[in-house]
Amino acid sequence: MLLLGLSLATALWSGVQAINAEARASYARAAVGLGQDGLQRLVNPDGTAIPIAAYAALRRAGWQVSPVVEGQLLQTGLRIIGIDPLTLPKEAQQINIASVEMGSFISAGGVLVVNAQTATRLAGADMPPLQIAPDLPPGVAITDISVAQRLLGQDGLSHLIVAPGSPPPSGRGLPPGLILQTSDGGEDLARLTDSFHLNLTAFGLLAFAVGLFIVYSAIGLAFEQRRPVFRTLRALGLPAGALTGVLLAELLVLSLIAGVAGIGLGYLVAGALLPDVAATLRGLYGADVPGTLNLRPSWWAAGIAIAVAGTLIAAAQSLWRIWHLPLLASAQPRAWARASERTLVWQAGAGAVLLVAAVGVGFMGTGLWAGFAMLGAVLIGAALLLPVALAGITAIAQRMARGVLAQWFWADTRQQLPGLSLALMALLLALAANVGVGTMVASFRLTFTGWLDQRLASELYVTARTPDEATAMVAWLTPQTDAVLPIWAAETPLAGQPGDVFGMTDHATYRDNWPLLYATPAVWDRIAEGSAMLVNEQIYRREGLALGDMVSLPGGDLPIAGVYSDYGNPKPQIIISTDQLLARFPDVARLRYGVRVAPGKAAALAAALRKEFALPDTAVLENTGIKSMSLQVFERTFAVTAALNVLTLGVAGLAMFASLMTLSGMRVPQLAPVWAMGLTKGRLARLDFARTLMLAILTLLMALPLGLMLAWVLLAVVNVAAFGWRLPMYVFPLDWLRLSGFAVLAAGMAAIGPWRRLARMAPADLLRVFANER
Repeated sequence: MLLLGLSLATALWSGVQAINAEARASYARAAVGLGQDGLQRLVNPDGTAIPIAAYAALRRAGWQVSPVVEGQLLQTGLRIIGIDPLTLPKEAQQINIASVEMGSFISAGGVLVVNAQTATRLAGADMPPLQIAPDLPPGVAITDISVAQRLLGQDGLSHLIVAPGSPPPSGRGLPPGLILQTSDGGEDLARLTDSFHLNLTAFGLLAFAVGLFIVYSAIGLAFEQRRPVFRTLRALGLPAGALTGVLLAELLVLSLIAGVAGIGLGYLVAGALLPDVAATLRGLYGADVPGTLNLRPSWWAAGIAIAVAGTLIAAAQSLWRIWHLPLLASAQPRAWARASERTLVWQAGAGAVLLVAAVGVGFMGTGLWAGFAMLGAVLIGAALLLPVALAGITAIAQRMARGVLAQWFWADTRQQLPGLSLALMALLLALAANVGVGTMVASFRLTFTGWLDQRLASELYVTARTPDEATAMVAWLTPQTDAVLPIWAAETPLAGQPGDVFGMTDHATYRDNWPLLYATPAVWDRIAEGSAMLVNEQIYRREGLALGDMVSLPGGDLPIAGVYSDYGNPKPQIIISTDQLLARFPDVARLRYGVRVAPGKAAALAAALRKEFALPDTAVLENTGIKSMSLQVFERTFAVTAALNVLTLGVAGLAMFASLMTLSGMRVPQLAPVWAMGLTKGRLARLDFARTLMLAILTLLMALPLGLMLAWVLLAVVNVAAFGWRLPMYVFPLDWLRLSGFAVLAAGMAAIGPWRRLARMAPADLLRVFANER
């Protein structure tokens, strides 16, 4: 059981760490995609393109700069990076320029250099010829600068890379409007996803802690079983230090074996969960992470280290007892149980202190770590108080019991609590995590579905490939529809983070449907006239803003007139009028539109539009299709947490099985007298089975309020700190009934083995108890 528990605990922890390591390695590759991690570059502060003439002037003035065109193809989601291979600094070369056939690369048709995964994704698309470069991150294509301009429909340059070690000539200033900055796009992405990986790590730690309960319980019970052997060895002259050292060496060997096995299992767990994680990061953060794992020494070493550390933590108390074991110490389980009961007072005090600390952190702490500290204190405090509460309940039941058998049942239950307490604590944590995370996910699903109905008010969403095609599409659609609404956006830093500024056309679609959390009077009129802006909840909460506050934008500040919910988006976002957007960002791409049409005509109009302009299916989407895709991303987002919930509950069930199996052998001396007095083995087994189910049900009843508290902390504290939005909390009693069934089933399955063992025990084994003094 020690090996099994430690292997499973290490597997869940190392699996999560393997996923995090793979994702962060992908971010690192993205950060050095053009050697931009630390390289300076010249940009326009308002995000507009740099004219070719400005680049030429800088080169003539002696600046060692290289032009880059960067953007995303909306139809395929492909990130295009256009480079000039003749001026690109060596440090910025993510592909081996020497291996590229230069004639094809700089030809009019050009080539796209991508990795194998991206090439598979682009199969059949109308794109330039593809060339494979294995080191490129997925979703990125490198091409000649002229090809990038043609594909993206851009005339200018996105930025200019400054070659390292070549400062600008003295006395030569920058062209007007350009600034020098250090690129940190990859770091921005890593910061953006930190909250997601911290959530995964927290789940991994919870799963490891639940598995560690098996290890702790197995070590404690095994040492108790072997206490007569230890007493005999000490009586024969073996020093306490030597005995403790041998036991420590034994545990270290077992922990290394279990650690290696756990890492192997963790690799399988990570391989199964990584595709869902990759879909989540792509859908929520725009981060492309490969769906395959690489063997990384870092998480192998971390897995072995945490297996050894976990074993030492779990064994510390037992090793301490062996070190200080009196020479003639009793080896009776009853004496052990009585001694264990004396620790309940200290355990109750520690649990109460942790709950008070959680309240203090809730009132005084801020940020993500404060939220997780609050969660940890609540969970551990409640787990420590569980045995105390169960001991109190069984003591009251014993006093109220009528009849000798009932009194013995409750007294025997109290005696078993020290041996079962760790398994029940593990079950409490697993059930509370299921209730809390399940409530959070279900609340998010309910809120998210209603929010999508509001945000996706237009019946069709169309995306053109070029500005000319967009103009022709608008002219074709206008007489056949109720409205054609531009959906244009510019990327720009907002409050020191990468953000988006959207333009909104004054129309009843937005006035009637856009979900506003807070608003000033006449908010839509102020937006339409260009005198105010809307901000999303993320920037509003993170920056501590209020209605009426001024927010800095290229072209001048504007006051906040309203705040809107923006679930699923970790980035700051601002909405201004379309006229204001064009005035502040004249080079904004004008390719996307929302189309209002009678719902019954949407499908026919979409088909006609695709036929008229030979558009791919992804360029014309109905709102029902977008909603379906969004909900699929949502479900995949929480597939990992659902899987970890199931695994954690399974590990908790295994902890109960381990404790019950061990205790069933140790309890024979206590059951034999009851059997000898006339109680049948079958009835004894049924009472034991009922005791297990009763304790599981009591644990479940205590887990429900703890899980609801966990859900509240996740929604009101952790979610706000991690993502910047707050969700309403709903309760789902049917889910609790379903979880209750799983909990009783897990407890029942854990009790089946000991129940069958007791029911089938030979009378001779029970009689043998009376052959020795006890």
